Amino acid sequence: MRATLPVVVEELLSEIASTCRDLAKVPDELLLALKFLFGPSAVQALDLVDRHSVTRISSPSGRIVYQVLGSSGKVYTCFASCHYCSCPAFTFSVLRKSDSLLCKHLLATYLSLAMGVCQDLSVSNKQLAGILLAQEDPEG
Repeated sequence: MRATLPVVVEELLSEIASTCRDLAKVPDELLLALKFLFGPSAVQALDLVDRHSVTRISSPSGRIVYQVLGSSGKVYTCFASCHYCSCPAFTFSVLRKSDSLLCKHLLATYLSLAMGVCQDLSVSNKQLAGILLAQEDPEG
């Protein structure tokens, strides 16, 4: 079962996806809506999208995770199916304080998917397990 975002966020992402298919850009009114909902994280997430920092990693098992190269150069793992990111900001602002819906990495993941600019990488099941365990794969 897939966890859902608040309806307003789901609708905004859907509208961004639809507009990007038609116009190949995000109109100002949708950018303002993003800024209204997510504050400064929206601008930071859009910067990550512009830098093509989001990679969808899939394996033969059908599992999919996302890795986002953060602005600090550190890579964070995101799970879109349950709205989770491994970054400290997610733990603090989303989980502990509940003052944000998403961190910039997770928002960048959703925006990259909506805008069709997510990088794709296929790996073996063993390599994906290594990524999830944050271990370096001895074969790679």
